Amino acid sequence: MSLLEASRITKRFGGLVAVNTIDFSIPEKSIVSLIGPNGAGKTTFFNIIAGIYDPTGGEIHFDGRQVIARPRRAWLEPLVWVVPALLVALATIVLGTEGRSETSIIVGLFLTVLTLMVVLLIGVARPPKYQRFLVRLGIFKSARPNDMVINGLGRTFQNIRLFQNMSALENVLVGMHTRLKSTWIDAILSTPRDRREEEAARVRARELLALVGLRGRDDQLAKNLPYGDQRRLEIARALGSDPRLLLLDEPTAGMNPRETQQLTGLISRLRSDLGLTILLIEHDMRVVMGISDRVTVLDHGEKIAEGTPDEVRRNPKVIEAYLGTPPADAPATEPPAAEPIAPGDPAIEGSES
Repeated sequence: MSLLEASRITKRFGGLVAVNTIDFSIPEKSIVSLIGPNGAGKTTFFNIIAGIYDPTGGEIHFDGRQVIARPRRAWLEPLVWVVPALLVALATIVLGTEGRSETSIIVGLFLTVLTLMVVLLIGVARPPKYQRFLVRLGIFKSARPNDMVINGLGRTFQNIRLFQNMSALENVLVGMHTRLKSTWIDAILSTPRDRREEEAARVRARELLALVGLRGRDDQLAKNLPYGDQRRLEIARALGSDPRLLLLDEPTAGMNPRETQQLTGLISRLRSDLGLTILLIEHDMRVVMGISDRVTVLDHGEKIAEGTPDEVRRNPKVIEAYLGTPPADAPATEPPAAEPIAPGDPAIEGSES
């Protein structure tokens, strides 16, 4: 079973084709790596999956439901906003004419404006029920990042994006907000439900901090944590949204070998202990070849190889993408395809950094 299916995904920025007709799937409870030289389109593809970019072409299904694609019949949505207010206005005119009451007309106009404002706010917020209603009308708009989080996707970033002046515990609590059920009224009145949920969230946040190796660091500001611990905290914050699919964008970047080994072990535990499906972009070939079930290779926005780590590192197109082709006047030697890429080949790691 595939948790995520991407079909013929294309993304253009003007005349630049960053991603070109890529088919891609992520089996449930697997670890899949996305690799390629710098500028291959990996992060752009990541951002399409996360709902940050709308694709120029193609579609993505998450857990069997279409979530990402080009908009369809989006021009109908403004009618959805206006029609309720027009109905209220029409009712006001009819009642005002029959009753000849100025008060009823004023009240009706007020209700018309109020209806329009409420519907516009719903259209901006796009709650799940509203989106399902649009789909029934034949209107489709791609999921936004917050929609993808609600659907069950969590992610980290290539450059750390923590709330630097908040504690480690508070950072994780921020990641949990989409799963909390208390309303703003509960928060204002500090109802028992709000207090119970807040306490349960703090307990869960401490469990996640312990899971990633940050036990006892609850009250430390994020900016005061070492670099490696900040990477771990970002993973804990992503786990706070209770994801089914976790996207890790270069999780070991900037880490020393010991930190890299520890984080690699953590990623494996996230799959085995929590049953997560994991997609990662990574430049350290030791990490990629060591934990991946499948590896997909991009080059200049196109998929050039896909398979097990052993198959990919022996693929001649992958070797050419990373190491280049020999000059025409070079002496005849064994073809590059005959020499597999070693898991820790320094030439590859150098080209990725």
